[in-house]
Amino acid sequence: MGEITVTNKPILDVKDIPKPFQWITLSLQHLFAMFGATILVPYLVGLSPAIALISSGLGTLAFLLITKFQVPAYLGSSFAFIAPVIAAKAAGGPGGAMVGTFIAGLVYGLVSLIISKAGHRWIMNLLPPIVVGPVIIVIGLALSGTAVNMAMNNPVSGKYSMLHFSVALVTLIATIIFSIYAKKMLSMIPILAGIIVGYIYALVVGVVDFKPVLEAKWFEMPEFIIPFVSYKVKFTWDLVLLMVPVAIVTLSEHIGHQLVLSKVVGRDYIEEPGLHRSILGDGTATMISALIGGPPKTTYGENIGVLAITRIYSVYVIAGAAIFAIIFGFIGKITALISTIPTPVMGGVSILLFGIIASSGLRMLVDSKIDFGNKRNLVISSVILVVGIGGAVIKVSESLQIQGMALAAICGVLLNLILPGRETANENMLEEIESSDKRKTA
Repeated sequence: MGEITVTNKPILDVKDIPKPFQWITLSLQHLFAMFGATILVPYLVGLSPAIALISSGLGTLAFLLITKFQVPAYLGSSFAFIAPVIAAKAAGGPGGAMVGTFIAGLVYGLVSLIISKAGHRWIMNLLPPIVVGPVIIVIGLALSGTAVNMAMNNPVSGKYSMLHFSVALVTLIATIIFSIYAKKMLSMIPILAGIIVGYIYALVVGVVDFKPVLEAKWFEMPEFIIPFVSYKVKFTWDLVLLMVPVAIVTLSEHIGHQLVLSKVVGRDYIEEPGLHRSILGDGTATMISALIGGPPKTTYGENIGVLAITRIYSVYVIAGAAIFAIIFGFIGKITALISTIPTPVMGGVSILLFGIIASSGLRMLVDSKIDFGNKRNLVISSVILVVGIGGAVIKVSESLQIQGMALAAICGVLLNLILPGRETANENMLEEIESSDKRKTA
Protein backbone atom coordinates (compact mmCIF):
# COMPACT_ATOMS: atom_id res chain seq x y z
CA MET A 1 0.00 0.00 0.00
CA GLY A 2 1.29 3.45 -0.89
CA GLU A 3 3.66 2.31 -3.69
CA ILE A 4 2.91 2.34 -7.42
CA THR A 5 4.88 1.42 -10.50
CA VAL A 6 7.87 3.73 -11.08
CA THR A 7 8.38 4.43 -14.78
CA ASN A 8 11.59 6.44 -14.26
CA LYS A 9 14.11 5.42 -11.63
CA PRO A 10 14.88 8.49 -9.47
CA ILE A 11 18.32 10.08 -9.45
CA LEU A 12 17.50 11.38 -5.95
CA ASP A 13 14.54 9.86 -4.14
CA VAL A 14 12.17 11.69 -1.79
CA LYS A 15 14.29 11.41 1.38
CA ASP A 16 17.73 11.63 -0.31
CA ILE A 17 19.91 14.60 0.67
CA PRO A 18 21.88 16.16 -2.23
CA LYS A 19 25.47 17.38 -2.02
CA PRO A 20 25.80 21.09 -1.06
CA PHE A 21 26.51 22.61 -4.51
CA GLN A 22 24.01 20.28 -6.17
CA TRP A 23 21.46 21.21 -3.50
CA ILE A 24 21.83 24.95 -4.23
CA THR A 25 21.57 24.62 -8.03
CA LEU A 26 18.62 22.21 -7.92
CA SER A 27 16.74 24.42 -5.43
CA LEU A 28 17.34 27.53 -7.56
CA GLN A 29 15.96 25.61 -10.53
CA HIS A 30 12.67 25.08 -8.67
CA LEU A 31 12.70 28.72 -7.56
CA PHE A 32 12.92 29.96 -11.15
CA ALA A 33 10.22 27.49 -12.24
CA MET A 34 7.65 29.07 -9.91
CA PHE A 35 9.00 32.64 -9.88
CA GLY A 36 7.17 34.18 -12.87
CA ALA A 37 3.70 32.90 -11.98
CA THR A 38 4.09 33.56 -8.25
CA ILE A 39 4.96 37.25 -8.71
CA LEU A 40 2.37 37.76 -11.47
CA VAL A 41 -0.61 37.11 -9.17
CA PRO A 42 0.22 39.80 -6.56
CA TYR A 43 1.08 42.16 -9.42
CA LEU A 44 -2.44 41.67 -10.85
CA VAL A 45 -4.31 41.98 -7.55
CA GLY A 46 -2.28 44.86 -6.10
CA LEU A 47 -0.36 42.99 -3.39
CA SER A 48 3.38 42.86 -2.69
CA PRO A 49 5.41 40.43 -4.87
CA ALA A 50 8.03 40.29 -2.08
CA ILE A 51 5.44 39.08 0.42
CA ALA A 52 4.12 36.61 -2.17
CA LEU A 53 7.62 35.11 -2.38
CA ILE A 54 8.06 35.00 1.39
CA SER A 55 4.62 33.49 1.95
CA SER A 56 5.20 30.89 -0.78
CA GLY A 57 8.40 29.82 0.98
CA LEU A 58 6.80 29.69 4.43
CA GLY A 59 3.73 27.93 3.02
CA THR A 60 5.83 25.30 1.26
CA LEU A 61 7.80 24.57 4.43
CA ALA A 62 4.51 24.21 6.36
CA PHE A 63 3.17 21.89 3.64
CA LEU A 64 6.29 19.68 3.81
CA LEU A 65 5.99 19.50 7.60
CA ILE A 66 2.28 18.57 7.55
CA THR A 67 2.81 15.91 4.85
CA LYS A 68 5.63 14.38 6.96
CA PHE A 69 8.27 15.33 4.38
CA GLN A 70 6.86 12.75 1.96
CA VAL A 71 5.36 14.97 -0.77
CA PRO A 72 7.84 17.02 -2.88
CA ALA A 73 5.46 19.82 -3.88
CA TYR A 74 6.07 23.58 -4.11
CA LEU A 75 3.24 26.01 -3.32
CA GLY A 76 2.95 29.32 -5.16
CA SER A 77 0.32 32.00 -5.80
CA SER A 78 -3.06 30.70 -7.02
CA PHE A 79 -4.51 32.17 -10.24
CA ALA A 80 -7.99 30.85 -9.47
CA PHE A 81 -8.42 33.44 -6.70
CA ILE A 82 -7.41 36.52 -8.73
CA ALA A 83 -10.97 37.76 -9.36
CA PRO A 84 -12.25 37.02 -5.82
CA VAL A 85 -9.22 38.71 -4.22
CA ILE A 86 -9.67 41.79 -6.43
CA ALA A 87 -13.37 41.93 -5.46
CA ALA A 88 -12.58 41.45 -1.76
CA LYS A 89 -9.90 44.15 -1.94
CA ALA A 90 -12.32 46.56 -3.64
CA ALA A 91 -14.94 45.96 -0.96
CA GLY A 92 -12.77 45.92 2.15
CA GLY A 93 -9.27 47.05 1.20
CA PRO A 94 -6.18 44.84 1.61
CA GLY A 95 -7.57 43.68 4.98
CA GLY A 96 -10.71 42.38 3.29
CA ALA A 97 -8.60 40.45 0.79
CA MET A 98 -6.58 38.89 3.62
CA VAL A 99 -9.67 37.87 5.60
CA GLY A 100 -11.11 36.34 2.42
CA THR A 101 -7.85 34.46 1.81
CA PHE A 102 -7.89 33.16 5.39
CA ILE A 103 -11.48 31.94 4.88
CA ALA A 104 -10.32 30.01 1.79
CA GLY A 105 -7.64 28.34 3.92
CA LEU A 106 -10.24 27.44 6.55
CA VAL A 107 -12.35 25.74 3.85
CA TYR A 108 -9.36 23.54 2.98
CA GLY A 109 -8.94 22.70 6.66
CA LEU A 110 -12.62 21.76 7.04
CA VAL A 111 -12.55 19.57 3.91
CA SER A 112 -9.35 17.93 5.18
CA LEU A 113 -11.08 17.08 8.47
CA ILE A 114 -14.09 15.56 6.68
CA ILE A 115 -11.86 13.51 4.35
CA SER A 116 -9.88 12.16 7.32
CA LYS A 117 -13.16 10.89 8.84
CA ALA A 118 -15.30 10.01 5.80
CA GLY A 119 -12.79 9.30 3.00
CA HIS A 120 -12.36 11.20 -0.26
CA ARG A 121 -15.08 9.70 -2.49
CA TRP A 122 -17.69 12.31 -1.50
CA ILE A 123 -15.67 15.23 -2.85
CA MET A 124 -15.22 13.54 -6.22
CA ASN A 125 -18.99 13.00 -6.38
CA LEU A 126 -19.55 16.66 -5.44
CA LEU A 127 -17.00 17.96 -7.97
CA PRO A 128 -16.93 15.74 -11.09
CA PRO A 129 -15.19 16.95 -14.30
CA ILE A 130 -18.50 18.20 -15.79
CA VAL A 131 -18.65 20.78 -12.96
CA VAL A 132 -14.98 21.57 -12.44
CA GLY A 133 -14.03 21.79 -16.15
CA PRO A 134 -16.47 24.59 -17.07
CA VAL A 135 -15.72 26.47 -13.82
CA ILE A 136 -12.00 26.44 -14.67
CA ILE A 137 -12.89 27.78 -18.13
CA VAL A 138 -14.84 30.58 -16.41
CA ILE A 139 -11.86 31.36 -14.15
CA GLY A 140 -9.66 31.91 -17.21
CA LEU A 141 -12.08 33.71 -19.51
CA ALA A 142 -13.55 35.98 -16.82
CA LEU A 143 -10.09 37.55 -16.55
CA SER A 144 -9.57 37.93 -20.31
CA GLY A 145 -10.74 41.57 -20.36
CA THR A 146 -8.22 42.44 -17.65
CA ALA A 147 -5.37 40.91 -19.64
CA VAL A 148 -6.31 42.69 -22.89
CA ASN A 149 -6.69 46.08 -21.17
CA MET A 150 -3.30 45.69 -19.50
CA ALA A 151 -1.77 44.84 -22.87
CA MET A 152 -3.32 47.58 -25.01
CA ASN A 153 -3.59 50.64 -22.82
CA ASN A 154 -1.15 53.17 -21.47
CA PRO A 155 -1.31 52.53 -17.69
CA VAL A 156 -1.00 56.26 -16.96
CA SER A 157 -3.68 57.66 -19.29
CA GLY A 158 -5.79 54.49 -19.57
CA LYS A 159 -6.04 55.07 -23.33
CA TYR A 160 -5.02 52.84 -26.24
CA SER A 161 -1.29 52.94 -27.01
CA MET A 162 0.32 51.09 -29.93
CA LEU A 163 3.71 51.46 -28.24
CA HIS A 164 2.52 49.71 -25.10
CA PHE A 165 0.62 47.11 -27.13
CA SER A 166 3.84 46.32 -29.03
CA VAL A 167 5.51 45.57 -25.68
CA ALA A 168 2.70 43.17 -24.83
CA LEU A 169 2.88 41.47 -28.23
CA VAL A 170 6.66 40.99 -28.03
CA THR A 171 6.21 39.51 -24.55
CA LEU A 172 3.39 37.24 -25.72
CA ILE A 173 5.30 36.01 -28.79
CA ALA A 174 8.45 35.34 -26.73
CA THR A 175 6.44 33.40 -24.11
CA ILE A 176 4.78 31.30 -26.83
CA ILE A 177 8.15 30.53 -28.45
CA PHE A 178 9.66 29.48 -25.11
CA SER A 179 6.55 27.39 -24.31
CA ILE A 180 6.72 25.44 -27.58
CA TYR A 181 10.38 25.32 -28.62
CA ALA A 182 12.41 25.59 -25.40
CA LYS A 183 14.15 22.45 -24.14
CA LYS A 184 14.96 21.06 -20.70
CA MET A 185 14.88 23.59 -17.84
CA LEU A 186 14.04 26.53 -20.11
CA SER A 187 10.79 24.78 -21.06
CA MET A 188 9.81 24.93 -17.36
CA ILE A 189 10.14 28.73 -17.12
CA PRO A 190 8.45 30.12 -20.26
CA ILE A 191 6.59 32.76 -18.21
CA LEU A 192 9.75 34.06 -16.55
CA ALA A 193 11.67 33.93 -19.85
CA GLY A 194 8.88 35.79 -21.66
CA ILE A 195 8.78 38.48 -18.97
CA ILE A 196 12.56 38.96 -19.28
CA VAL A 197 12.37 39.34 -23.10
CA GLY A 198 9.40 41.73 -22.81
CA TYR A 199 11.21 43.73 -20.13
CA ILE A 200 14.32 44.11 -22.32
CA TYR A 201 12.17 45.28 -25.26
CA ALA A 202 10.34 47.72 -22.94
CA LEU A 203 13.73 49.10 -21.85
CA VAL A 204 14.74 49.62 -25.49
CA VAL A 205 11.53 51.51 -26.39
CA GLY A 206 11.73 53.60 -23.22
CA VAL A 207 8.74 52.56 -21.10
CA VAL A 208 10.76 51.39 -18.09
CA ASP A 209 11.95 53.57 -15.24
CA PHE A 210 15.02 51.81 -13.81
CA LYS A 211 15.57 54.49 -11.15
CA PRO A 212 13.78 52.63 -8.29
CA VAL A 213 16.21 49.70 -8.67
CA LEU A 214 19.24 51.97 -8.38
CA GLU A 215 17.79 53.67 -5.30
CA ALA A 216 16.64 50.49 -3.56
CA LYS A 217 18.61 48.97 -0.69
CA TRP A 218 19.92 45.42 -0.88
CA PHE A 219 18.13 44.45 2.32
CA GLU A 220 14.65 45.84 2.76
CA MET A 221 11.77 44.86 5.04
CA PRO A 222 8.55 44.31 3.04
CA GLU A 223 5.36 46.01 4.22
CA PHE A 224 3.60 43.04 5.80
CA ILE A 225 -0.19 43.25 6.20
CA ILE A 226 -0.82 41.95 9.72
CA PRO A 227 -4.32 41.35 11.18
CA PHE A 228 -5.31 43.62 14.10
CA VAL A 229 -2.21 45.74 13.34
CA SER A 230 -2.62 46.80 9.70
CA TYR A 231 -6.41 46.39 9.64
CA LYS A 232 -9.45 45.47 11.72
CA VAL A 233 -10.54 41.87 11.18
CA LYS A 234 -14.12 41.71 9.95
CA PHE A 235 -15.80 38.54 8.67
CA THR A 236 -18.71 39.14 6.28
CA TRP A 237 -20.98 36.81 4.30
CA ASP A 238 -19.86 38.61 1.14
CA LEU A 239 -16.30 37.36 1.70
CA VAL A 240 -17.56 33.85 2.42
CA LEU A 241 -19.61 33.79 -0.79
CA LEU A 242 -16.68 35.19 -2.79
CA MET A 243 -14.11 32.69 -1.58
CA VAL A 244 -15.80 29.43 -0.57
CA PRO A 245 -17.12 28.33 -4.00
CA VAL A 246 -13.74 28.98 -5.63
CA ALA A 247 -11.92 27.20 -2.79
CA ILE A 248 -14.15 24.16 -3.31
CA VAL A 249 -13.32 24.11 -7.02
CA THR A 250 -9.56 24.56 -6.49
CA LEU A 251 -9.65 21.49 -4.27
CA SER A 252 -10.20 19.53 -7.47
CA GLU A 253 -7.04 21.14 -8.90
CA HIS A 254 -5.17 20.05 -5.77
CA ILE A 255 -6.40 16.47 -6.13
CA GLY A 256 -5.33 16.45 -9.79
CA HIS A 257 -1.84 17.60 -8.85
CA GLN A 258 -1.55 14.90 -6.19
CA LEU A 259 -2.57 12.23 -8.70
CA VAL A 260 0.00 13.43 -11.24
CA LEU A 261 2.68 13.74 -8.56
CA SER A 262 1.92 10.19 -7.39
CA LYS A 263 2.53 8.90 -10.91
CA VAL A 264 5.74 10.92 -11.34
CA VAL A 265 7.32 9.98 -8.00
CA GLY A 266 6.00 6.44 -7.78
CA ARG A 267 4.04 6.72 -4.52
CA ASP A 268 0.33 6.78 -3.83
CA TYR A 269 0.01 10.14 -2.08
CA ILE A 270 -3.78 9.82 -1.92
CA GLU A 271 -3.28 6.97 0.58
CA GLU A 272 0.01 7.94 2.27
CA PRO A 273 0.49 10.46 3.79
CA GLY A 274 -3.13 10.89 2.69
CA LEU A 275 -5.18 13.40 0.72
CA HIS A 276 -6.38 14.97 3.99
CA ARG A 277 -2.79 15.85 4.93
CA SER A 278 -1.91 17.42 1.57
CA ILE A 279 -5.16 19.44 1.55
CA LEU A 280 -4.48 20.57 5.12
CA GLY A 281 -0.96 21.58 4.05
CA ASP A 282 -2.38 23.62 1.15
CA GLY A 283 -4.91 25.29 3.45
CA THR A 284 -2.30 26.04 6.11
CA ALA A 285 -0.06 27.65 3.48
CA THR A 286 -2.97 29.83 2.39
CA MET A 287 -3.72 30.87 5.99
CA ILE A 288 -0.05 31.69 6.65
CA SER A 289 -0.09 33.82 3.50
CA ALA A 290 -3.22 35.64 4.71
CA LEU A 291 -1.58 36.45 8.05
CA ILE A 292 1.30 38.36 6.40
CA GLY A 293 -0.35 39.88 3.30
CA GLY A 294 0.13 37.31 0.53
CA PRO A 295 -2.29 35.75 -2.00
CA PRO A 296 -3.86 32.26 -1.65
CA LYS A 297 -1.57 29.31 -2.33
CA THR A 298 -1.72 26.17 -4.47
CA THR A 299 0.62 23.35 -5.48
CA TYR A 300 2.43 24.23 -8.72
CA GLY A 301 2.32 22.14 -11.88
CA GLU A 302 5.49 23.88 -13.08
CA ASN A 303 7.48 22.34 -10.23
CA ILE A 304 5.90 18.92 -10.78
CA GLY A 305 7.16 19.26 -14.35
CA VAL A 306 10.68 19.93 -13.06
CA LEU A 307 10.46 16.75 -10.94
CA ALA A 308 9.37 14.72 -13.97
CA ILE A 309 12.19 16.00 -16.18
CA THR A 310 15.06 15.87 -13.67
CA ARG A 311 13.93 12.70 -11.78
CA ILE A 312 15.12 14.42 -8.60
CA TYR A 313 12.31 14.01 -6.07
CA SER A 314 14.12 15.11 -2.90
CA VAL A 315 11.97 17.09 -0.47
CA TYR A 316 15.18 18.76 0.68
CA VAL A 317 15.55 20.36 -2.76
CA ILE A 318 11.99 21.72 -2.47
CA ALA A 319 12.73 22.99 1.05
CA GLY A 320 15.86 24.70 -0.29
CA ALA A 321 13.76 26.48 -2.96
CA ALA A 322 11.36 27.64 -0.22
CA ILE A 323 14.25 29.08 1.82
CA PHE A 324 15.61 30.89 -1.26
CA ALA A 325 12.14 32.37 -1.91
CA ILE A 326 12.03 33.74 1.64
CA ILE A 327 15.51 35.27 1.25
CA PHE A 328 14.63 36.81 -2.15
CA GLY A 329 11.60 38.49 -0.55
CA PHE A 330 13.90 40.53 1.69
CA ILE A 331 16.26 41.66 -1.12
CA GLY A 332 15.15 45.20 -1.92
CA LYS A 333 16.82 45.29 -5.35
CA ILE A 334 14.76 42.29 -6.51
CA THR A 335 11.51 43.77 -5.18
CA ALA A 336 12.26 47.09 -6.88
CA LEU A 337 13.11 45.34 -10.15
CA ILE A 338 9.77 43.51 -10.07
CA SER A 339 7.95 46.79 -9.47
CA THR A 340 9.50 48.32 -12.61
CA ILE A 341 8.03 45.64 -14.91
CA PRO A 342 5.66 47.59 -17.21
CA THR A 343 1.95 46.72 -17.13
CA PRO A 344 1.85 45.70 -20.83
CA VAL A 345 4.59 43.11 -20.18
CA MET A 346 2.37 41.47 -17.58
CA GLY A 347 -0.60 41.95 -19.92
CA GLY A 348 1.15 40.07 -22.71
CA VAL A 349 1.97 37.15 -20.40
CA SER A 350 -1.56 37.19 -18.97
CA ILE A 351 -3.17 36.81 -22.41
CA LEU A 352 -1.50 33.43 -22.75
CA LEU A 353 -1.72 32.46 -19.09
CA PHE A 354 -5.44 33.15 -18.64
CA GLY A 355 -6.09 31.37 -21.94
CA ILE A 356 -4.14 28.35 -20.70
CA ILE A 357 -6.26 28.29 -17.52
CA ALA A 358 -9.42 28.23 -19.65
CA SER A 359 -7.94 25.61 -21.99
CA SER A 360 -6.99 23.39 -19.04
CA GLY A 361 -10.69 23.28 -18.14
CA LEU A 362 -11.46 22.26 -21.70
CA ARG A 363 -8.72 19.63 -21.53
CA MET A 364 -10.28 18.19 -18.36
CA LEU A 365 -13.56 17.72 -20.23
CA VAL A 366 -11.78 16.04 -23.16
CA ASP A 367 -9.59 13.80 -20.98
CA SER A 368 -12.64 12.75 -18.94
CA LYS A 369 -14.48 11.89 -22.18
CA ILE A 370 -17.48 14.05 -21.28
CA ASP A 371 -20.31 13.31 -23.72
CA PHE A 372 -21.98 16.55 -24.81
CA GLY A 373 -24.56 14.54 -26.68
CA ASN A 374 -25.88 13.88 -23.19
CA LYS A 375 -28.35 16.70 -22.42
CA ARG A 376 -27.46 16.59 -18.70
CA ASN A 377 -23.83 17.47 -19.42
CA LEU A 378 -24.83 20.10 -21.96
CA VAL A 379 -27.17 21.84 -19.49
CA ILE A 380 -24.67 21.87 -16.60
CA SER A 381 -21.76 23.23 -18.67
CA SER A 382 -23.93 25.81 -20.49
CA VAL A 383 -25.34 27.30 -17.29
CA ILE A 384 -21.90 27.46 -15.63
CA LEU A 385 -20.27 29.19 -18.62
CA VAL A 386 -22.94 31.85 -19.19
CA VAL A 387 -23.55 32.62 -15.50
CA GLY A 388 -19.81 32.85 -14.79
CA ILE A 389 -18.58 34.75 -17.85
CA GLY A 390 -21.71 36.91 -18.06
CA GLY A 391 -21.22 38.06 -14.46
CA ALA A 392 -24.67 37.11 -13.15
CA VAL A 393 -25.47 38.33 -9.64
CA ILE A 394 -27.95 37.26 -6.96
CA LYS A 395 -28.45 40.14 -4.51
CA VAL A 396 -29.76 38.83 -1.21
CA SER A 397 -29.38 42.31 0.28
CA GLU A 398 -27.28 45.42 -0.30
CA SER A 399 -24.45 43.91 1.74
CA LEU A 400 -24.87 40.28 0.62
CA GLN A 401 -24.61 39.05 -2.95
CA ILE A 402 -23.40 36.00 -4.90
CA GLN A 403 -21.87 36.77 -8.26
CA GLY A 404 -19.87 35.61 -11.25
CA MET A 405 -17.49 32.74 -10.65
CA ALA A 406 -18.90 31.88 -7.21
CA LEU A 407 -22.47 31.76 -8.51
CA ALA A 408 -21.38 29.66 -11.49
CA ALA A 409 -19.70 27.12 -9.20
CA ILE A 410 -22.75 26.91 -6.92
CA CYS A 411 -25.07 26.45 -9.92
CA GLY A 412 -22.84 23.69 -11.29
CA VAL A 413 -22.71 21.77 -8.01
CA LEU A 414 -26.49 22.04 -7.48
CA LEU A 415 -27.36 21.01 -11.04
CA ASN A 416 -25.02 18.03 -10.80
CA LEU A 417 -26.69 16.91 -7.57
CA ILE A 418 -30.28 17.51 -8.73
CA LEU A 419 -30.37 16.36 -12.37
CA PRO A 420 -30.89 12.60 -12.96
CA GLY A 421 -28.16 10.38 -14.44
CA ARG A 422 -25.30 11.27 -12.10
CA GLU A 423 -22.40 8.79 -12.12
CA THR A 424 -20.55 7.90 -8.91
CA ALA A 425 -16.79 8.31 -8.61
CA ASN A 426 -14.37 5.40 -8.33
CA GLU A 427 -13.15 4.83 -4.75
CA ASN A 428 -9.52 4.48 -5.91
CA MET A 429 -8.75 7.65 -7.88
CA LEU A 430 -5.21 6.55 -8.76
CA GLU A 431 -6.47 3.31 -10.33
CA GLU A 432 -9.03 5.34 -12.28
CA ILE A 433 -6.44 7.72 -13.74
CA GLU A 434 -4.05 4.85 -14.57
CA SER A 435 -6.77 2.87 -16.35
CA SER A 436 -7.67 6.04 -18.28
CA ASP A 437 -4.04 6.39 -19.41
CA LYS A 438 -4.00 2.74 -20.52
CA ARG A 439 -7.13 3.33 -22.61
CA LYS A 440 -5.41 6.32 -24.30
CA THR A 441 -2.30 4.34 -25.21
CA ALA A 442 -4.21 1.20 -26.29
